[in-house]
Amino acid sequence: MFHIYCPYCEEWREEEEFHPKGQAHIQRPIDPESCSDEEWGDYLFFRDNPRGIHHELWVHAVGCRKFFNITRHTQSYEILETYRMGETPSVTAESVKREAIAAAASTATSESAEEVRA
Repeated sequence: MFHIYCPYCEEWREEEEFHPKGQAHIQRPIDPESCSDEEWGDYLFFRDNPRGIHHELWVHAVGCRKFFNITRHTQSYEILETYRMGETPSVTAESVKREAIAAAASTATSESAEEVRA
């Protein structure tokens, strides 16, 4: 069992209190009447299923009953952040890649500096 932080209740609660509701940040077509069947079908049925960082919509069903978003790593199930509806996630797949590249670069720099000293 793991604990999830509710950004509305501002508490860590057990996972049984929450329910996932699918991918977050799905944009509804501006004018559904003018959508083709293919565009409407894509909106209704097709979702991303990435390996790695994913933004999901959850609801605190037993607590405040409010919807919020979670940034989760799909391979490790690690929850990287929770944030309220309408807010922008601070952790994205791109930001994680940038941090990994920066960490690798600093490691390479420190290793080459140690070789120079030796």
